[in-house]
Amino acid sequence: MKVRIDESWNRALQAEWDKPYFEQLTQFVRAEYGRTQVFPPGRQIFAAFDATPFDAVKVVILGQDPYHDVGQANGLCFSVNEGQRFPPSLQNIFKEVHDDTGAPIPASGDLSRWARQGVLLLNATLTVEAHRAGSHQGHGWEEFTDAAIAALSAHREHVVFILWGSYAIKKGAMINRMKHLVLTSPHPSPLSAHRGFFGNHHFSQANAYLQQHGMTPIQW
Repeated sequence: MKVRIDESWNRALQAEWDKPYFEQLTQFVRAEYGRTQVFPPGRQIFAAFDATPFDAVKVVILGQDPYHDVGQANGLCFSVNEGQRFPPSLQNIFKEVHDDTGAPIPASGDLSRWARQGVLLLNATLTVEAHRAGSHQGHGWEEFTDAAIAALSAHREHVVFILWGSYAIKKGAMINRMKHLVLTSPHPSPLSAHRGFFGNHHFSQANAYLQQHGMTPIQW
């Protein structure tokens, strides 16, 4: 299975590759791809890291695990492939972007345009079995993505971390809030969006912080 990951992340996460948990995780993931249908496609497992190099990260948006229906997941959290219908959470994200910044609702749900601008779209778990949400949780991905967050917190400054929902907020507990901006709210899921996701103004707040620290804002 060929995977792609930017060399800057390869260096930043060097300590993880040889740890026992990662060797076990690699064996599990390879076996799953050989046994059944798993998303995203193997080459896109590390797509978030490949699209947004370590030193280019301005904003981190944290998801839970990939979409588990055919043709949706592309390795970027909340993002779907070109031509796919918007899942409910993504619909709500675009609605808040529009209400917050005035940006039009896009035709495509592929968020790689955000990733290219420095938005790390990171799921806590990077793979999932088809039609079985959360099926690859608890096998080591969470430790790996914790290491990625810890590396950004320790070695970068003035990154905006956007954490939606209790799972993401808990995962972000390690972030150094003296060096970085952490924005939290309920999740964009239809079950919780009306409890404080809508109107959170995270997109405009992120851009204001980036500009305050001399960085180009994101074109949401």
